[in-house]
Amino acid sequence: MATGMTDKPTLRTVAAAAGVSIATVSYVLSGHPRSQTISENTADRVREAASRLGYRRNDAARAIRTGKSDLVLLSLSVLADPWAQAVAADVSAAVQPLGKTALIVADSDWRTVLANRTPDVIFIDHVRDDPSLVADLEAFAAQGVQMVVFSEVLEPQGYDVIRSGAEPRCHLAVEHLLERHTRIGALTSKLAGWPRYDAYLRTMAAAGVPVLDDLVATYEPHPEGAYRAAMTVLNRPDRPSALYCTTDFAAIAAIRAAHRLHLDVPGDLAVIGVGNTPEGEHLDPSLSTVGPVGFNAALCRIMVARLTDREGAAGKVYDFPWQLIARESTAVV
Repeated sequence: MATGMTDKPTLRTVAAAAGVSIATVSYVLSGHPRSQTISENTADRVREAASRLGYRRNDAARAIRTGKSDLVLLSLSVLADPWAQAVAADVSAAVQPLGKTALIVADSDWRTVLANRTPDVIFIDHVRDDPSLVADLEAFAAQGVQMVVFSEVLEPQGYDVIRSGAEPRCHLAVEHLLERHTRIGALTSKLAGWPRYDAYLRTMAAAGVPVLDDLVATYEPHPEGAYRAAMTVLNRPDRPSALYCTTDFAAIAAIRAAHRLHLDVPGDLAVIGVGNTPEGEHLDPSLSTVGPVGFNAALCRIMVARLTDREGAAGKVYDFPWQLIARESTAVV
């Protein structure tokens, strides 16, 4: 009987079209070591049949059979953030020798991916304070999904939790600027209620230095949005002498804007960010920031451990306290 147009092609239908066994199709399309013993003509015939029929490998079924999908999922909140890009590059390089491929998705899309695929391990860089999200995490962990989650509030429930103590330490950035400045503006993606911005408000108040609303700008959560916000603040005739930025990518954008306006950093404008991204270290001038030291290398070790010797282990907390890293953009090195 002919296969219906709406039928989903399977290994069996590909095998019949190519005139080979189901095992041969499986070896060729999965890259199994035994595929090396199959002639190139036969392999080509299998691949041509699979392409013509529109066959796609079922990763979920493969995971059920073998326990492995060879996928490492990275759920990153802001894909344009240099921090996210550095994490993706470093983790991809770390898992590639293990035969794993990194799949990168934005924000909460990890739930959609896990509904259709079973990655060998997943890193989620932000989980909103949403009971349904937490419940999903616990459910996936109970099903055996290996997870590493960045959260200041979650407790391990079959998955690892990374903490940084980031929010309480953002005050270090503002205190650093207050050593030399009083006209301190801010670039932030959110206002009151956003811990990184609240740290700015509290630290300025504690120092008895007023927050000038005209020197505060909000930005859309991507570099170009931060650049536009920086231009708005720095174009003012009474511009600030220093900027506290709630992300490193906003601080990098502020330095770009300053250069565009022919302002010297740090001579005319001191800039500090949050996150300690590798890009900031290599910027000219190098970016002062607060953040964890050696985080990416440590994350890679945690992810690889989840793939190897800690697979299926009980959840564990990894703490990465943030610290002030003073560089050239604030003239204290």
